[in-house]
Amino acid sequence: MNLIEKELIEKIINAFYEVYNTLIYGFLEKVYEHALYKELNNRGFHVSRQEPIGVLYKGQKVGEYYADLVVEGKVILELKASESICDEHKYQLINYLKATNIEVGLLFNFDRKPQFDRKVFQNKNKI
Repeated sequence: MNLIEKELIEKIINAFYEVYNTLIYGFLEKVYEHALYKELNNRGFHVSRQEPIGVLYKGQKVGEYYADLVVEGKVILELKASESICDEHKYQLINYLKATNIEVGLLFNFDRKPQFDRKVFQNKNKI
């Protein structure tokens, strides 16, 4: 099986665990966002924070989301600091992917037990 951006994803997940193992749990989401941003930058990645994502309806902009982090313009990272990853978090990330040309995203949760989920929405499926 050929996974989209497999090597990049592995490196991002390693950075996630580095941040988690250093800070553990209990901070607000923004703290983890800043730490992961710094960790990925220190590892030589181009990372943008709070990247705006426009939502179109019949060709007209009807809303805007902000992705927590975008790595190398190829992977959207959505960060949470909640009890667990729930379906709403997963759908949020999938919607980010639908609204962009980015095909893969990672949902990271910084709780007592670190969790992540990988979502893909390929360009051929874009609306």
